[in-house]
Amino acid sequence: MSAAHPGSPPLSNTRSSSTAAAEGNLGHVVFIAAAAAMGGFLFGYDSAVINGAVTGIQHHFHVGNGETSLVVSAALLGSAAGAVSAGWLADHFGRIKVMQLAAILFFASGLGTMFPPNIVMLGVWRVIGGIAIGIASVVAPAYIAEVAPPAIRGRLASFQQAAIVLGIFISQLINYALNQAAGGNPNDHLAGIQAWQWMLGAETIPALIYGLLSLAIPESPRYLIASGDLPRARKVLADVEAPGTDVDARIGEIQHVMATEHKPRLKDLMGGRVGLQTIVWIGIGASVFQQFVGINVIFYYSSLLWQSVGINASNSLLISVSTSLVNIVGTVIAVVLVDRVGRRPLALVGSAGMAVTLGMAAWAFSYRVGTGTSAHLADTQATVALVAAHLYVLCFAFSWGVVVWVLLGEMFPNKIRALALSVAASAQWIANWLITVSFPTMSDWNLSATYVIYACFALLSIPFVYFCIRETKGKSLEEMG
Repeated sequence: MSAAHPGSPPLSNTRSSSTAAAEGNLGHVVFIAAAAAMGGFLFGYDSAVINGAVTGIQHHFHVGNGETSLVVSAALLGSAAGAVSAGWLADHFGRIKVMQLAAILFFASGLGTMFPPNIVMLGVWRVIGGIAIGIASVVAPAYIAEVAPPAIRGRLASFQQAAIVLGIFISQLINYALNQAAGGNPNDHLAGIQAWQWMLGAETIPALIYGLLSLAIPESPRYLIASGDLPRARKVLADVEAPGTDVDARIGEIQHVMATEHKPRLKDLMGGRVGLQTIVWIGIGASVFQQFVGINVIFYYSSLLWQSVGINASNSLLISVSTSLVNIVGTVIAVVLVDRVGRRPLALVGSAGMAVTLGMAAWAFSYRVGTGTSAHLADTQATVALVAAHLYVLCFAFSWGVVVWVLLGEMFPNKIRALALSVAASAQWIANWLITVSFPTMSDWNLSATYVIYACFALLSIPFVYFCIRETKGKSLEEMG
């Protein structure tokens, strides 16, 4: 997805215009960003809703942890494919049409997973939903970065993560409500359909809303200029920039850049001694660290995790609701601070917090007694585990949860931004898949040691941020090289 680079007007003018736009057209720009971030809501919902349905799926299809981990992780392979293709699709067909494609795939996946004839087809529909997630993970932050004024771009880009965590929370809330309505058994029927099927099928409603919202927001001005549609680009820029901004000069700036650039290809990412440009490796590294701290274990498997230490199914789903709520609180903190404190400080503090809280959880889980349904923790260790899990989610949410998505929309040079973002997002999904598919086996091997490994990655992320991540706070896309 192409974006603007240095052009004729001085950058100081661009920044002052951005600051004024933050005041003059805030409501309109916020609506655009929020509508685009609806894809993030579905991203969060589709990713996490499986948590409540896992035990229902196991009992309905008579499968164990191995088959379950494949179904849960199947969506992530689709997500990697969707992320890889999203940049190319958005550059050729426009950001809005690709959002609409994602909405259709989300809707189809919701229906398909609600009525799967067998475990294999459930996995197939999960892959289709994953493709939609991957597309949304790339298109939304890139679109928001292209439309938003620099002065508030970090906060608007944070809408993506805010929508993701809201989607996670709503999915867990719906899971809990449906489970309670079914008497605490996800295999019991509600209106002739099992509760776990309702959990998965409810996704069709936000998918429909996403499709409708995509009809109400403008195409990216950079895509319109690249397509030669200057009248529409002029109108969009007039709507999102500050009143009185010289829109023709802004168009000239973007055209100047586009005249000197070419469509990115894989070879454009190459360079240095290790195959890819250093900045691309940094983007990949940030994506991998975000997943290797184990955050999605909480959102994909928390019902199984808490049941494995003696908490019943209903209470485990209630804990999932509470951790999702903490996730929202942390994300709100990040949205408030990301443009004030900066990306690097938030990431560093979050890394340190995650290392400590994951260590606490590892200590608590080391006292697990028994196996299977008889496993349990003593009261002290159970309390420490619950507190550590909630603090861990908070530390992730106010730091890496938001910062990585903001950085991926900002950190790459313009000529490779779209392709590099797609590669980094794909790496994130692959890392997510590795953690997701391995957790059931690793937890059966040694739950405490598994959390020690996640804590080590949180610790290693500190020097990675300190030495590798470049601060992007307050800089326009034109300044990113």
